[in-house]
Amino acid sequence: MAGKVILLVEDNPDDRILTVRALKQHNIANVIDEVKDGQEALDYLFGEGQYAGRDVAMQPQVVLLDLKLPKVDGLEVLQRMRADSRTKRIPVVVLTSSSEQQDIVSSFDLGANSYVRKPVDFNAFLDAAKQLGLYWLMLNEVPNG
Repeated sequence: MAGKVILLVEDNPDDRILTVRALKQHNIANVIDEVKDGQEALDYLFGEGQYAGRDVAMQPQVVLLDLKLPKVDGLEVLQRMRADSRTKRIPVVVLTSSSEQQDIVSSFDLGANSYVRKPVDFNAFLDAAKQLGLYWLMLNEVPNG
């Protein structure tokens, strides 16, 4: 199961903990890499900053991306991912509390594969994270290279 890596881009520590807990409870990913803001996500994906030297050939199988992030917002992260040949095919699930129609439209216009509003209820949140992991890591097929 090598390569079953999720990149979780989330600034809210409680949401990070819940998402990781849900994914680990169901043995969905071997590795869940967590970053706390948009700049850290870009550094991770492109092997820059604190991630200089990271093997960028080993990209996550899916990125769970919040929109409202410090430093660089989620839409800019998505735009930069889609503009680069190394990251343009990585599935991106926008996982956010925003129900703004403009955020939904912008996310899909920039190449998001899915848009999921975070449930407020604890158990619903755990279930949503589990379902996301099951679909994107177990069922979804991605092109090689």
